[in-house]
Order: sequence, then C-alpha cells, then structure tokens
Amino acid sequence: MKKIGFIGCGNMASAMIGGICKTGLFAPEEIIAADLNNAARANAKEKFGIEVTSDNKDAVNRSQLVVLSIKPQYYAQVIGEIAPLMRPDQIVLTIAPGWTLQKLDETFGRALKIVRAMPNTPALVGEGITAVCANDRVTEEELGYVCSVLKSFGKAEVVGENLMDAVVSVSGSSPAYVFIFIEAMADAAVADGMPRSQAYQFAAQAVYGSAKMVLETGLHPGQLKDMVCSPGGTTIEAVRVLEEKGFRSSVMEAMRACTKKARGE
Repeated sequence: MKKIGFIGCGNMASAMIGGICKTGLFAPEEIIAADLNNAARANAKEKFGIEVTSDNKDAVNRSQLVVLSIKPQYYAQVIGEIAPLMRPDQIVLTIAPGWTLQKLDETFGRALKIVRAMPNTPALVGEGITAVCANDRVTEEELGYVCSVLKSFGKAEVVGENLMDAVVSVSGSSPAYVFIFIEAMADAAVADGMPRSQAYQFAAQAVYGSAKMVLETGLHPGQLKDMVCSPGGTTIEAVRVLEEKGFRSSVMEAMRACTKKARGE
C-alpha cells in the first residue's frame, strides 16, 4: 500500500511530490502517480524515483491519500472512473477551484473523507501557500496529516470554505499579477539603460525581499511603505504616480473579478 497517490503528474503534482521527497515526509517508494501522458510519467519517474502508472484505478487501489491533481475540466470524468473503487478509510485531496465539498460529495455519490485545498505555483520552489478545508468526515488528526503533506512545499492554513474563492484571487492567481509587476519594473529599468537579465534580477529580488519584510517584521505594509518614502523624495513621487494611475484600485478590481469568476458568477 502506498501512502499517497496522485492522479495527474502536472506542474502542481510535481511541486507537491518534490516537496514531499525533499523533506523526507514519504520515501519515493511510498508514492505512486498516474497519468495518461507518457512524457509526464517518464519525467516523474526519472526526477523523483517514484512508481508511475497509466491506470488511475491502480493508483487509487494502492493509496491511502488520493490527490486529484488534474485540471478542473477533467474532474467529473475521473471521479466517475474512480468513485466505485474509493474506500471509506481513504482521504481524497482535491486542488481544483470551483469544486466545493458539496459538489465533490454529489459527484462521488459516496460518503468519503474529502479535503479541499488551493495551492499556488510558488510551491514549485518550496514557497507555496495553501488554503485547506475539509468535510465533517475528516477528523482533526487526519486534517493535520494532510496539512503536514501540504506544508512540505510551503505553508498551509485551514480556512472556512466560504473563503476559498477569495483564496483563489489572493494567492492562487496572484503570482500572475506579481510576475506582471516584476516584468513591468524590469521593462522600465531596461528603458533607463539596465541590461534585461540584470533588470529582472533587481526587480525580482526587490519583490522577494519586500514580501519577506512583511512576513518577518509583522509590520503593516503601509508602515513599511512609509519607511521608504522620504519627504520630497523619489519614492513618494513614484507612489504619487501609481496612485494617480489607479494602481491600488486596479489590483483590487482585478482580484474581485477573479473571485467572481471562481464563484462561477
């Protein structure tokens, strides 16, 4: 019996498997991953030394924790395939936006232990943040166990399911906003004469360091912003232009649109 089985070997599954193996939470021989794509299976086997298969049913039958790490549009099809095989003692971990606990219950059509999670792509470098909620069949001990798996590639926080759509916008999709911000800063530096590779390094490190200051100092982001803005200085002039151009409002409106999309509105 494997401790964990993945249905799908894509980027998020690879991030999770990589974190699990790196921390030693599970040994490679305790992990199995299923994928119809030959290249994805070969890559997972070569990179992590885990067992791979093209048979979803095989992975489910041999796993205690089953992770549905496929795209949301394939959930109904795959759940229909594996639902008859699921055992009451197994835990299902899902990572698809829009698939509520109720919808998962109805689609499986069986009383199963289901944990819903929303990770993000920084998990690929061990810096992910994952929101977690579970149905009432999952015990506190089991939820803690799942969280320990998710913490192998970053942080994990238990939240109410009513917040999961907001999580999509604030952490699930937000790396895209940050990448655009970094690219824009680098473009401006290039326009001012800096080589592009160097511009990306400066911009990315500034974002990384700033985020670390928020997390490690515990200070309000506004207070940290004020610390950089000297009276009559360059930074406050840049902030003035950002506010004039609607920077803050644009971010808020984009995130609210993302949340509405996650809700299916």
